[in-house]
Amino acid sequence: MKVLISADMEGTCGVVSWVQVMPPEVVGSTEPSSQTEYERARARMTREVNAAIEGAYLAGATEVIVNDSHDGMRNLLPDELDPRVRFISGSDKALGMVQGVDLKGIGCVFYTGYHAKAGTPNAPLAHTWTGWINDVRIGGVSTGEFGINAAVAGHFGVPVTLVTGDIRAVKQTQEFLGSQVVGVVVKEGLSTFSALHLHPEKAQDLIRKGAEEAVRGAKSAKPLKVRVGTTIEVEFDHQARADQCVYIPGVKRVGERAVAYKFENGVQFAHTFRAITKCASVRMSP
Repeated sequence: MKVLISADMEGTCGVVSWVQVMPPEVVGSTEPSSQTEYERARARMTREVNAAIEGAYLAGATEVIVNDSHDGMRNLLPDELDPRVRFISGSDKALGMVQGVDLKGIGCVFYTGYHAKAGTPNAPLAHTWTGWINDVRIGGVSTGEFGINAAVAGHFGVPVTLVTGDIRAVKQTQEFLGSQVVGVVVKEGLSTFSALHLHPEKAQDLIRKGAEEAVRGAKSAKPLKVRVGTTIEVEFDHQARADQCVYIPGVKRVGERAVAYKFENGVQFAHTFRAITKCASVRMSP
């Protein structure tokens, strides 16, 4: 069985600030940034991914592929990754955070370093895809990146079997996808910008054990299947974002700051959602 790891960064042990997760291209912009903080966080991110890789192989995985899924999607330290893996890096990928799920033989998806959905209290750096998407609803059910990515993976018949991150991210993922998802909590949020953490080495040890369990349970896990015709809603923080999205074929306005479209399949879902996020990134001033 092959395993795909979708590796995000905000849910990494020790991370509580945007400063820690800002990639190199942000340095020098108007956003707060620290190359030192970022380098430390990406090293811990890489170690947590390695722990998941090790656990997967211990449980009998034949191959592990890692998809860098955080902003910019080139955050992992390639030279520090387990040498047994292949990895995907770079942005503008057709399947986004689960690029590689369409490869032959992928039996399950792991989420590492995941965070809670937008609006979640006491969840470090909680958001959904961007800082200005307030909510995403699949068939009326609010979800975060964990649900969006599971819907894409489900199109290819692949279940999600592991999530690591803060306690609310783990709980939300399991509530949305079921108990088949092994959860590894590496920190408990105290606010949006604070948390009670495990020691990084302890977190990595738990991730390794969780990954073993997740591979062993993969054969009985079921992929998320979204019914054709299901309504996908995306709600923004400003009406100007919705203004732009209605120019996308198949997308209509359903509220002052919300748009919607119909689910046809996982690939169409991913591509239309990506188009919406691109169009909605309009400036808020003329």
